[in-house]
Parts: sequence; C-alpha cells; structure tokens
Amino acid sequence: MYPPPLQADTGMGREWPRRGCGALAGLGRGLGPAAGSRRALRVLVDMDGVLADFEGGFLKKFRARYPDKPYIALEDRRGFWVSEQYGRLGPELSEKAISIWESKNFFIELDPLPGAVEAVKQMANLADTDVFICTSPIKKYRYCPYEKYAWVEKHFGPEFLEQIVLTRDKTVVSADLLIDDRPDITGAEQNPSWEHVLFTACHNKHLQLKPPSRRLHSWADDWKAILDSKSLPPGQAT
Repeated sequence: MYPPPLQADTGMGREWPRRGCGALAGLGRGLGPAAGSRRALRVLVDMDGVLADFEGGFLKKFRARYPDKPYIALEDRRGFWVSEQYGRLGPELSEKAISIWESKNFFIELDPLPGAVEAVKQMANLADTDVFICTSPIKKYRYCPYEKYAWVEKHFGPEFLEQIVLTRDKTVVSADLLIDDRPDITGAEQNPSWEHVLFTACHNKHLQLKPPSRRLHSWADDWKAILDSKSLPPGQAT
C-alpha cells in the first residue's frame, strides 16, 4: 500500500524487500507462564489495512486534496503498493499519492476497520495468548511513528502501548501467527517463525492462495478458530 522498493531512493514508504501487564494485554500473559505447562501463543497483528482503514483514509484525503485528478476506486485496487498503481495512471500521481500519507495527521485520523478494536481486545484477554501490534513506519518519520502510537492509545488505551512493535522487517520478529494484509512478506529471515494469515483487503481479495496458506476475511470471520489451530499442547513450553 506504500511506495514499492523501486522508490527506495525517495526515502518514502515502507520499502522492505506495510508485553506489558495492563488490563487488556496482561490477562493472557499472566495466565500462561504461571501455569508452567505451556507457553503463550504469540500473535502479531498488522496495523494499516488490518486494524486501521488505510485504503479508505487514503482515498478520502486524495480526492479532497486533488479533486481534479483521476483516482482508483477501492473495488479497482490491485496490488499492495498504492503509489505504483497510481503511477500507472500518470507519472505525477505516484508522488501525489505518497504526499497523502506523508502528511501530518494522516495516520492518527484513520478510522478503525469494523470490529478490529473489539476483536483484538478480546484476543489479548485470552488465556495463554500474547498479542502485539506489529507495524512498519514509513521512512519519512516526522509524523508516522508518533501517530501510530497515538492511534493505538486512542483506540486501545495506554496499557496497549506496551504491545507495539515498530519494525521495517517483520520476518525477524518471533511469533506463531502474523495477521497481515500484505501478500508477500520478505526480509532478512528466510523462514520466519510465524504463519502468515492474509487479512483480506481491497487490493488482495482477488488473489488465489495456495494451501496451506489461509485468510482472515474480516474481523467478523472466525479468528478464534485460527488461534485455536495454533495453540500449543501441554508440555511444549519454551
């Protein structure tokens, strides 16, 4: 959804090859290790396009700032990189797209996706479950990192700030599950520890996944079944 790797020299976009004991996060964490029979299931949840409505927020602000320019309706979005698809409409539109998410208040003003906040709060309260929001800030960092923290505090509360992981490379983060809308997640680690569950978004809904890859179609989908399928049996504590 951000600029693709070919635009790395611009310093913009996420061009990698998108724990505390608070009232929410602490419940699952507290119950797991104390039992001594199993380690907590660790779940990474992407932010933009999974929790926050990046695509809808972008389109709204793009049309407001550039009312006379062509735009791509959400149902016509294809491919993770927004700026790449806009660039095919016109060379100057790629930079105009980038300017939207580089602007102040873009990330903090994104709306939550339907059911996202409620689902992740429920997930964080499950026994033997650690949930982290794993998100990649853009390289033009003046506003983005701060606004991502502020967004989480606004929608999840200050106790969830301990559960944020900012990284440009998600492959090096150890977990059992990664729920993310980007179809191809690569990085320094060739064999990440997590299973990637593709969260359905406007730009990836047309993709056919090959087994054993699987989707979470929305937060109304049975995310608990996915977690249950990864739960570790007693005696596998690490």
